[in-house]
Amino acid sequence: MMFWKNKKIQEILFDLFDMISFLVFVGGIVLFVRFFVANPYTVVGASMATTFEENDFIIVDKITPRFGELKRGDVIVFVPPGKTVPYIKRIIGLPGETVKIHDNKVTICSIQDNQESCFDLDQSYLDDNVWTDTRCGISNFKVTSWFFVMGDNRSFSTDSRCCFGLDCYNWASYEVPFDHIIGKVYLRLFPNFGTF
Repeated sequence: MMFWKNKKIQEILFDLFDMISFLVFVGGIVLFVRFFVANPYTVVGASMATTFEENDFIIVDKITPRFGELKRGDVIVFVPPGKTVPYIKRIIGLPGETVKIHDNKVTICSIQDNQESCFDLDQSYLDDNVWTDTRCGISNFKVTSWFFVMGDNRSFSTDSRCCFGLDCYNWASYEVPFDHIIGKVYLRLFPNFGTF
């Protein structure tokens, strides 16, 4: 009984309880943010160079894909069907469109008023020396439900053009399903500002 009546010990126990409560509260906030709001990633590989370089540290917004709208040109982090590792790529084709790749051009086509309407994609975000070519012998991709994606460093990108390296002829998908998207790249920390 004397142990609990000692004021110094009571103060230490209350301080310890306050500190543990604070750490649990902060830990809960960090876990909530990490699982539901934003997630940090490090870029691996050269598929998005020079927009994102190897070892760039990025923050991925997990809210926009759930409550907002993803659009052409957005850079997303996702896990391709049949894979387990996250990829980073740019959205090129949207549901209901056909992506056509020919002569270093990407053409987007859709049906409007029972007629095909097409336009060449503005790829001003690419370096001048980047060449957009076909992969796996396929040049036309009908995007039915989800998203068609490509890396900015087209010659070194494993992307929708060849079903993420899984061979499109064996029923692998070139589309990124919505539920495979982790989030939209929101921020790059410590970037080379000359390339962003």
